Amino acid sequence: MKVVSTKAVVAVLAAVGVVLPAAPAAAHGRQGTTYYVGGWGKPAFAGRSAAAPFPTIQQCADVMVPGDTCLIMSGTYEETVVPARSGTAGQPITYRPAPGADVTVSGATRVSGWTQVTSAAVQQIAQTDPYAVGSPFSAAVDAGHVYSTAVDLGSDVSTVQIFTDKRMDVEAQWPYPGLTLLDPVFQYAKTGSAAATIVDPALTRPAGYWNGARVQTNYWYITATGTVASSDVGSVTLDIAPPCIHKIVPNDTRYALTGKIGELAAPGTWFYDAPAKRLYLYSEDDPSAHTIEAKSRKLAFDLRNASHTKVAGVKLFASSIETGVGSTNDVIDGITATYLSHYTDITRGATDCGSTVTRGVADTGIVLNGTDNQVINSDLSLSAGNGVALRGQRNSAINNVIHDVDYLGTYAAGVAVQGNSQTVTHNTIYRVGRSGVNLQWDNAIGGTPGPDRIAYNDISQYAKLSLDVAAVYTCCGSDMLQTSIDHNVLHDPAPRKGVTSFGVTGVYADNGQSNIVIANNVGWGNPEGTIMLNGLGSCSCNNGVYNNTGGGTFFYVKGPGQSTGTKVYNNIGTFRGLTDATNGGMVLSNNLAPEVDPLFVDAAGHDFRLTDASPARQQAIPLPGINDGSTDPVPSLGAYQYGAPMWIAGATR
Repeated sequence: MKVVSTKAVVAVLAAVGVVLPAAPAAAHGRQGTTYYVGGWGKPAFAGRSAAAPFPTIQQCADVMVPGDTCLIMSGTYEETVVPARSGTAGQPITYRPAPGADVTVSGATRVSGWTQVTSAAVQQIAQTDPYAVGSPFSAAVDAGHVYSTAVDLGSDVSTVQIFTDKRMDVEAQWPYPGLTLLDPVFQYAKTGSAAATIVDPALTRPAGYWNGARVQTNYWYITATGTVASSDVGSVTLDIAPPCIHKIVPNDTRYALTGKIGELAAPGTWFYDAPAKRLYLYSEDDPSAHTIEAKSRKLAFDLRNASHTKVAGVKLFASSIETGVGSTNDVIDGITATYLSHYTDITRGATDCGSTVTRGVADTGIVLNGTDNQVINSDLSLSAGNGVALRGQRNSAINNVIHDVDYLGTYAAGVAVQGNSQTVTHNTIYRVGRSGVNLQWDNAIGGTPGPDRIAYNDISQYAKLSLDVAAVYTCCGSDMLQTSIDHNVLHDPAPRKGVTSFGVTGVYADNGQSNIVIANNVGWGNPEGTIMLNGLGSCSCNNGVYNNTGGGTFFYVKGPGQSTGTKVYNNIGTFRGLTDATNGGMVLSNNLAPEVDPLFVDAAGHDFRLTDASPARQQAIPLPGINDGSTDPVPSLGAYQYGAPMWIAGATR
């Protein structure tokens, strides 16, 4: 089952965001037809029964009209499905597995034809790369652990993705990172590093060995890529210093070097020679005994021209789904997707900070453009970028489990929120490179802008590959129109720090974000507390920080006008940076004094409800819609109202 080519006109329409029409008017109100797909089908079959199915999902997509359903029987389908038509509000078009079927739509293609690399081949490689001889690669060849095959994977090595038995291999690099993508081995620049030069005694390869290699660096909040201009024993100099910070910082900047076949010497690694169109693989045994695959398609379902279309219950491997700017009411329900998006070139030649830090934010993971589209009840994992990208307006990510994403540590996230009027609720998000939710405002997309809602999410193990971050991070200098970040449980970040510590918190309104309601959030394990406000650059103005548990940190809020209209009421926990904050315009009231024990039910067990004897009972300023529900006549401080049912965050799928 291979990918089915699509009509040229469909591709053109997709590029400009034109949504395909539904069926003619005569079809409205018709009884929907059920079509069947099975790997044993034939193109000539009518697809109207399980006994005579279409061989590809695309054949379903070519014939279905509003109200129709495509039932897919067990198998792996190597294709990108491009619907020929949209459904309608009353008659959506549906793709889902047949009852009991296990269906995978794969973006990968098997790679075969492996032969063992010999020492004679090493000598031939040395004609263009003299450092191959005597390298760890040549030692692996002598041990019989290197194989190769001819395959065209394109000219851009940074997009190559290889799998062995459905697990992603990594490009040969130094240091060997291991195969756990969110917990790679780190190597830090050492004393003497500065500007664009990395100094490290562990760099023992000969002078010139690393010339032309690709380098990935990370410091503070910025992960970037570049090229080695020159190298010597103990140092490499990049073609340009990393964007944003413009320097290598000793014992804080970590780095990795790729693009040299000499490093192909560890399990689960590969090297691709793009000019020769040859793939090399380190393997302890014959790769032919395994399933070796390469990513060859970006999308499993291309919904950029489709509306009122539902994709339910399928699995995706090495591929994703994208809707278009004109798409509306598409639903992605109950899918399981692994290895959604992959890339390794972050900077892409840019020298500006913004395009580097935001690499992958807009175009990776499940991408919902348009309006009123949803991804719900799904398990999404393993992406260089996002789990989900919400663009456009009124799109939603609800009741999903999203994990092991942003393994490059950029501003991509479990859910990257752009556009406006978006909803992110009842998700469980864990093990992410930077943020669980990255909230970036955009009111220039057409339509009337409105607030986002980020609520009832359970987010943990964030900040694994980046710092100055939060479980829910938002930046910079925007009026958020009363966006609400509420009833989230934000806990147990997992930062790996160099010698300098940077902020890690639960909710972070960075660089002058204003007009946000941050209420009823609970956090623990966050070095800066549950809430962090930064008024630098403009003003942390008109924010409402209400009834949160876990304290926080405020900075750049003391100067004239730096926190005008921001109200901090009814919170429990220690807040740093409050001294003189009222000079900036902040209003502080009815927060539990940090020296007072709130008498939680079980703080050690993270049950932050209030006991009968809690001094936080009946102490809050009443805020309708924020602290309703207490059985006391006056509301409680903190995120849980005394006597009210305990609210629950996270997915229930």
